Amino acid sequence: MAQTERRRDAPELPDFSLLKRVARDQLIFLLEQLPGSKDLFIDADLMSPLDRIANVTILKQHEVDKLYKVELKQVVSTSDQLCFLIRPRIQTVKWISDLVNSDKAAGRFRRYKIIFTPQKFYACDNILEEQGVYGDITTDEWNFYILPLDDDILSLELPEFFRDNFLEGDQRWVTTGGSALYLLQNMYGSFSKVYGIGRCAKMVYESWREQMEDGEKRIKQPEFAKVFLIDRDVDFVTPLCSQVVYEGLVDDIFRIKCSSVEFGPDVTSSDKSIKVMLNSQDKVFNEIRNEHFSNVFGFLSQKAKNLQTAYDKRRGMDIQQMKTFVADELKGLKQEHRLLSLHIGASESMMKKKTKQDFQELLKTEHSLLEGFEIRACIAYIQEHISRQVSMIDSLRLLCLLSLTENGLLSKDYRSLKSQFLQSYGIHHLLTFANLRQLGLLVEQQSGETLTVMESKVGKLVNDKTVGKLTDAFSSLAKKSNFRALSRKLALVPKSGEEYDLRVPRDMAYIFSGAYIPLSCKLIEQVLERDGWTGLEEVTRMLNGQEFAGSAGGHSSDAQRIILVMFLGGCTYSEISALRFLGKERGCRFIVVTTAITNSARLLEALLENRA
Repeated sequence: MAQTERRRDAPELPDFSLLKRVARDQLIFLLEQLPGSKDLFIDADLMSPLDRIANVTILKQHEVDKLYKVELKQVVSTSDQLCFLIRPRIQTVKWISDLVNSDKAAGRFRRYKIIFTPQKFYACDNILEEQGVYGDITTDEWNFYILPLDDDILSLELPEFFRDNFLEGDQRWVTTGGSALYLLQNMYGSFSKVYGIGRCAKMVYESWREQMEDGEKRIKQPEFAKVFLIDRDVDFVTPLCSQVVYEGLVDDIFRIKCSSVEFGPDVTSSDKSIKVMLNSQDKVFNEIRNEHFSNVFGFLSQKAKNLQTAYDKRRGMDIQQMKTFVADELKGLKQEHRLLSLHIGASESMMKKKTKQDFQELLKTEHSLLEGFEIRACIAYIQEHISRQVSMIDSLRLLCLLSLTENGLLSKDYRSLKSQFLQSYGIHHLLTFANLRQLGLLVEQQSGETLTVMESKVGKLVNDKTVGKLTDAFSSLAKKSNFRALSRKLALVPKSGEEYDLRVPRDMAYIFSGAYIPLSCKLIEQVLERDGWTGLEEVTRMLNGQEFAGSAGGHSSDAQRIILVMFLGGCTYSEISALRFLGKERGCRFIVVTTAITNSARLLEALLENRA
């Protein structure tokens, strides 16, 4: 298919399985520091990443007897040695302290070990001291910074990074980001140039530079050279748009976790659910992952016909030919048939669900918001969506898109929509609205600040000079919408009325049905084309600055065509698909490093306050 082909001269990607081996060896070493049989308690959000590094069999080989999920309740383990593999969270450390004190009060002697990952924070030691158990517990760090999810996707698996950094102002993960880059540099060679935008990106860059200066200098042929760091709050519009490429849609509906997804009975056509790895090893998935959903059924149908033709070759074979067929082809065909059936089932299931939710009407509203057309009709649709209580997250998502694209809501609209939302979904979401306002996702325009896009165009659309002057007077008071200005400056929204062939996409806008080029990816494209920020001064001013460029000491080589992009605060599968498309067009390859995979639901759920 068009999206999976790439130029012959596209460079080969580094082997990131080495990262897994290093992480596994370090974990085994730390477990062996507590010799003998032991029970291992694992943080819930570390279960899936750990399974990709060291599965149950490997853990059992190193004297782990039983595995438990950390649930912050009474422990049922009878082992004399307890090991805790956790994120450095105060609540979890307090729970472990309470467990130790409870054992001491009961006269029970055990050995305890905490393995913090990816690092231990000073506050954790403080808690252990305050609770009087510092001398009873040994602590270690498992520097598990990066999990390779696929050939070109690396994740820090830190979903809390987004809320902690951008909402709470907690910068504790900045060093982790710098350490992840430092690890990549040590293992795969120095980078020649670094570009970035965003306050957090700048701090991560500085943390990495400090670690470079303090660390051991290694001379190694670089396997990639250019690095681009970008904060999630530079572009909130993109993750709030509905995903329509296959991989993004699967994530929105079924929730991909560490490249694994669980398909239920509605997909498997049986009474069982099946866990499937979604990566480049799945040949069917690899061919459709970046495709617009409208193209997927046609491809799967053709694939099924080709598979049937391959099976039909058996007819008329003699015994020797049949032996060869069974030995060389049959196993692969059966595997492909199984995967094809699953992806057809997933596509049918997604089609049904999206039809039920009136998905086309939802997309039409999103596209109107992005283009700045029929805003009153969009508001009416959002009001109806809230009233019908179709989906709280979708209602919130549309409100945020409206606010971001219109540079805030008019006071009467903001108050009306907010009141309606609170009545439908609960008064406790006042706290959610406060969080959204703090991040600039959903704000009320100040009196006289600005007009909606369509209202500001009235002067141009009417001939009456008086009305024209009046509109111009209001417009002079208006603060320009940054999204609209950015959209015009960078041509993010293709001209309406133009035909867009999704089967043969001409730019990155295909990931949103030709309606919008993701701002994050457009910035990356522009900076790489210009080899810096020169000529983008107006753009960076509208994005509140914080852009930077620097040298990292590496040397230029063919590795220049492999570019590392680090998203701080999360990255969507749609953005990854867009970068793959851009790489194909430019004859280069992009490696995405992200703090976590995100989408509109995950991003907004991180900001929800559900305490009634």
